[in-house]
Amino acid sequence: MRVLVTGWPSFLHGEATAGDVLAMEAVRRALDEARTGCDLAWSPVFRPGGLDLDRADPAGYTHLVFACGPLHGAQVEDLHRRYARCRRIAVGVSVIDPDDPAVTGFDTVLPRDAPGAEPRCDLAVLPETRPVPVAGVVLAPGQREYGTRRRHDRIQAELTGWLAGRECARLPLDTRLDPRDWRLFSTAAELESALRRLDVVVTTRLHGLVLALKNGVPALAVDPVAGGAKVTAQARAWSWPAVVTAGERDAPPLLDPAELDRWWRWCLRRGDGDGDRTPVRPPSAGLLADLLSALRA
Repeated sequence: MRVLVTGWPSFLHGEATAGDVLAMEAVRRALDEARTGCDLAWSPVFRPGGLDLDRADPAGYTHLVFACGPLHGAQVEDLHRRYARCRRIAVGVSVIDPDDPAVTGFDTVLPRDAPGAEPRCDLAVLPETRPVPVAGVVLAPGQREYGTRRRHDRIQAELTGWLAGRECARLPLDTRLDPRDWRLFSTAAELESALRRLDVVVTTRLHGLVLALKNGVPALAVDPVAGGAKVTAQARAWSWPAVVTAGERDAPPLLDPAELDRWWRWCLRRGDGDGDRTPVRPPSAGLLADLLSALRA
């Protein structure tokens, strides 16, 4: 017996959700525990280089298992034609129409929900996953006031490309406040409450750096202005070392991945359970004292 485990993440034009992937992993672990050989088929878009349906020869399998998601549509029906010689089982799926050919093509259907059936717990709950760092990402817009010194677009492309290779949960955050848009924060307190729950902040924005440090979260700051500008200056004001400044050069790469890696590791060490998560305070509130003096002058 050899089983091909499939699901919506197997289709070239499917969708790989965390729940679907975990359900397929739950099936794989159950088969491993039962000492039953299996392979998982993935979309080449989702996992380039992995086994895809085009290379999963039907002659190499006795069974096909389809895990999670709705049993509906031409892509599921195509599985029945391609793997017609295999015994086909659907598990942890949603059945909308029991007479749908996508449903009736299976030899056995073990649904999580179906008309007239008692619902059962989804398979995604079963596999344990290990925690990874949660990184808030706060990026600055164009800031055209810096003229020809602007490197924002290229810095952002290089920084986010580097960040995509880090094993972490990336959480885009915006310091703009707008009560009309549910995707944005309405108050500074909402933004700071989110920041406090992070392990690290990666930012090209001055207030991404300042508010992270204020709330005890290490920040890897990247100044997107050639030669450095307000982000670099603010890091210096706080005596914060984890800042990367773009040089004066125009040709990419503008950032050194090794330098980013070094500060990334430093920030994570500082922010872990053994590190110091107390808020960093600036040396003084001298600007306000200067303001009061100026008002009295």
